[in-house]
Amino acid sequence: MISAVNVTLRLGKKALFEDVNIKFTPGNCYGLIGANGAGKSTFLKILSGELEPTKGEVIMDPGERLSILKQDHFQYDEYPVLDTVIMGNQRLYEIMKEKDALYAKEDFSDEDGVKAAELEGEFATLNGWEAEADAATLLNGLGIETDQHYKIMSELPAAMKVKVLLAQALFGNPDVLLLDEPTNHLDLDAIAWLEEFLINFDNTVIVVSHDRYFLNKVCTHTADVDYGKIQLYAGNYDFWYESSQLMIKQQKEANKKKEEKIKELQEFIQRFSANASKSKQATSRKRALEKIELDDIRPSSRKYPYIDFRPNRDIGNEVLTVEKLSKTVDGVKVLDNISFTINKGDKVAFVGPNTIATTTLFRILAGELEPDEGNYKWGVTTSCGYFPKDFTNEFDNDLIIVDWLTQYSEEKDATYVRGFLGRMLFAGEDGVKKVKVLSGGEKVRCLLSKLMIMGSNVLVLDEPTNHLDMESITALNNGMIKFPGVILFSSQDHQLLQTTANRIMELTNTGLIDKQTTYDEYLENDELARKRQIMNMPEPVDDLEEAAGD
Repeated sequence: MISAVNVTLRLGKKALFEDVNIKFTPGNCYGLIGANGAGKSTFLKILSGELEPTKGEVIMDPGERLSILKQDHFQYDEYPVLDTVIMGNQRLYEIMKEKDALYAKEDFSDEDGVKAAELEGEFATLNGWEAEADAATLLNGLGIETDQHYKIMSELPAAMKVKVLLAQALFGNPDVLLLDEPTNHLDLDAIAWLEEFLINFDNTVIVVSHDRYFLNKVCTHTADVDYGKIQLYAGNYDFWYESSQLMIKQQKEANKKKEEKIKELQEFIQRFSANASKSKQATSRKRALEKIELDDIRPSSRKYPYIDFRPNRDIGNEVLTVEKLSKTVDGVKVLDNISFTINKGDKVAFVGPNTIATTTLFRILAGELEPDEGNYKWGVTTSCGYFPKDFTNEFDNDLIIVDWLTQYSEEKDATYVRGFLGRMLFAGEDGVKKVKVLSGGEKVRCLLSKLMIMGSNVLVLDEPTNHLDMESITALNNGMIKFPGVILFSSQDHQLLQTTANRIMELTNTGLIDKQTTYDEYLENDELARKRQIMNMPEPVDDLEEAAGD
């Protein structure tokens, strides 16, 4: 168990937290939510001891071990992958190294023998004999194959390092597990594995995430960071949202009734205060009026942008044809003879672990790359708006936000352009900030403003939810659902995929899978296919005569 007792954190004159009292108990998973800047990650640092509060303290039960997901991807570059995972239990790792050093001594003494025996006992208590197998199981579950386990960390790509550090945090059954954005840069299979791991985890978990589906799946409680306080709700993210909205509604309705009562009393007092026969009643009502207090409904720190993609022209029946497209990147053939047709009304989610193939395809369709073989053709009525996964070059200039967005608008009036920025929460002086100094989330909101102002009838979106907070993801999700044009997109956000896509494509090593279905139905069918493959069962046959003929 871990508790925050009267925790206050001041940054200058501003109090980020004020007298926070909250207890996190074993067997529960707590989703820590709040707007960007509310202090979610900062609170995790206070819980982990990385940051000292201005006032108050964090208390953990004696002898318990806390584990936290590290964010420095270069910290372990000199270590083997398997060792890096085992370092999640620092004491166990120290014992392993101390044992190795003792047994390697040429002049092994009786004193060394006693010390080795002590270490062996502690090693066994910490399940040291299972350490490598447990570490390998975690790595395999996250999609890191066995041949990668003995490589040095510096040899791994960044996305794989993220998985290793997550395995490190999960290793050794910690009593308290702190996870800050654990699904970032994970593929959907790895996210699904992590969900099952946390659902079956018996100890205390506190997790910060912008993935609504993930929070709904794993969380038993929701801790809402707002107003400098942390309010605890029993239930997952959807339960919190419904409860918080209901609470605000009830407060407003209660205030409305109080306002009506106040008005009624004021009218009576004004009418009869000079009337001698009614003066006692008027005085009584004055006392009643003084006792009525309206509830203080503070505005939330959450801000929801307004995302509305409106095409400048309707799209025709011919949208996109791709024929036998192939492309090799860095010596690897990532697209091999890919063909498909996109129709009017399609909202296509590209899923699966092969994200390089998806990004390469999107860059070709956006005109950024040329295919090695094959061709593609957009319909004559189409206009394409592209959101790239890597948007570094978009902001490598000295333009201020207003001027940057104006270059994509047919209407050059500054007031018109500022209207689109306002929808995306850039208010007042924000418009004169230089784009190169914006945060990741601000740059994404700029790109979404660009797509809105361009009025394209086809959107190609490569991981558009990266860097966005929950409120912006929700707004984007709603905007994509309402969009009347065609969308080709990739995302690791399960809820976005399920609520937006009516067609699923997956680029695999053996070709393209193309299904007219929802994302959840696609996963169910994929799981059934895997089970049949494992059990060596034949695919179901709909035609009874065909089955009889076989």
